[in-house]
Amino acid sequence: MKVIAVIPARYHSSRFEGKALADIHGKPMIEWVYRQVVKSLLVNKTIVATDDKRIFRVVTKFGGDAVMTSADNKTGTDRIAESVKSIRTDLVVNVQGDEPLISPEVIDSVVQPLLDNSKLQMATAACKIKNKQELDNPNVVKVTMDYQGNALYFSRSIIPYQGKHQENPFHFYKHLGIYSYRKDFLLHFSGLPQSILEKTEKLEQLRALENGYKIKVVKTTYDGIGVDTEEDLEKLIQLLKSRIN
Repeated sequence: MKVIAVIPARYHSSRFEGKALADIHGKPMIEWVYRQVVKSLLVNKTIVATDDKRIFRVVTKFGGDAVMTSADNKTGTDRIAESVKSIRTDLVVNVQGDEPLISPEVIDSVVQPLLDNSKLQMATAACKIKNKQELDNPNVVKVTMDYQGNALYFSRSIIPYQGKHQENPFHFYKHLGIYSYRKDFLLHFSGLPQSILEKTEKLEQLRALENGYKIKVVKTTYDGIGVDTEEDLEKLIQLLKSRIN
């Protein structure tokens, strides 16, 4: 089976404009992401999908593959669907362009379920939430699963509810923004109208659940390090500096 990884990258971001080109120890962030993705054992090809010529030029300059997409795409999923529409592939992996340290093993782990189960259309990943700050943070998306590891719901709120004096025997899970799809499902999914829950939570994956599709959730120990703000970038730079030293 052919597997393509797509990294959607916009220049205009409400919280951190131009973050895809932000410098991290001499390399733009998009290059860090790209070089991590190409280490995946199951991905055959990696491309950056962008609507900005500056990002396109930077990617091609460091030797990466990039495609220009419409500036009218409302979501990253729409951008990815447009970028692979004319490419022959079986599976597509959506890798966020703001995770410079994304683990190649995690990428492979979300591809594997679709290789193992021909009926499965979509998969993603999650890790245990380690502190209350993440639990209370609406920017950290939570997910709860059934006994087969399929997503029941994603939310910016704490799910399930936890009472003040309740002894909870299970762990809360943080959703990691990486997805794998069958190409034909991705094209179908991107064409579906936005769902009510999706609009409420501002989470695209809820569109799949509301339309009755299963999303396999792979549990991992990898804890995503996303860069949403300039403060996040500075923390990442300091983290890398401490590793080098």
